[in-house]
Amino acid sequence: MNQSVEAQLTELREKIAAMPPGPQPKLSLIVFSGELDKLIAAMIIATGAVAMGMQVVLFFTFWGTAALRDPKVNAGGKDFMATMFGWMLPKGRNQLKLSKMHMAGMGTAMLKGLMRKKNAPSLDQLFEIAGQLGVQIKVCEMSMDLMGFRREEIIAYPHLDYCGVATFLAEARESQVQLFI
Repeated sequence: MNQSVEAQLTELREKIAAMPPGPQPKLSLIVFSGELDKLIAAMIIATGAVAMGMQVVLFFTFWGTAALRDPKVNAGGKDFMATMFGWMLPKGRNQLKLSKMHMAGMGTAMLKGLMRKKNAPSLDQLFEIAGQLGVQIKVCEMSMDLMGFRREEIIAYPHLDYCGVATFLAEARESQVQLFI
């Protein structure tokens, strides 16, 4: 009987060792929207998750990539479509509009003013805090290519990398929480 129990324990240990790792205390968040209120929410969730001990990976794709443009950088030598996207899309996070009640800029200004009055961190401060806390930003290379953005146009951020969807999916597969904003 002792050998049988020991054999079963050995078999269970081998099965456990062969199991793929389960979800980690990690948040993988897709930032698809290029709207101010949604980006603020994404950054608050990201910094809150880090404060709870989670690793955080933000995957910026499509309209979200415009928020990462450095407003001080002008990249030349683009084709017509890339130039048009660059002209039509906001140049950086401080030019983003609200998803609702923008009201020709009045709603956006009101929200920013209310955030100052309530001592809520600005979007710039949220990015700074996220960088200090180790929040990773992964930028979708295909989206950048479609939008005509170049790497030299993207903000300086301490934990920024360029990747494809497979890299994000590998991160998300091992995450406890996956969100889409």
